[in-house]
Amino acid sequence: MHELAFLLQNQPDPEMVKHIMAMILPLMMAFYLVIVVILFIPCWFILKKAGFTPWLALLCIIPSLGTLVLLYVLAFAEWKVVPAPRQAWQQTPTYPPPPLPPQS
Repeated sequence: MHELAFLLQNQPDPEMVKHIMAMILPLMMAFYLVIVVILFIPCWFILKKAGFTPWLALLCIIPSLGTLVLLYVLAFAEWKVVPAPRQAWQQTPTYPPPPLPPQS
C-alpha cells in the first residue's frame, strides 16, 4: 500500500514498479481463475442437460468472447433433449366433478 502512495507522489522508480506488478499479478490471476470457475460449473451442467458435450464449457476460459459464443450456441442450436413422455404426467381433474349416483 505504501508503494502505491509512493507512486502517486513522485516519479515512479522502475524497480518499485516491478515490485508492485510482481505483487499484483498473482492476485489478478487468482481473481481470473475464480471467475472462470464460477462461470464454468453452471455452463457444464447446462450443456449436459441440453444434450451438448459439456466440454464446450471450456469456452468460458476466454473471458468475454468465449462466454458470448457459448450463449449464442445454446440460444440458437437445436437441443438434443427428449421431452418427457405424456403418460408420466398426472391428468388434471375434470371440473365440475361428475355427479354422484343416487343413494337409496
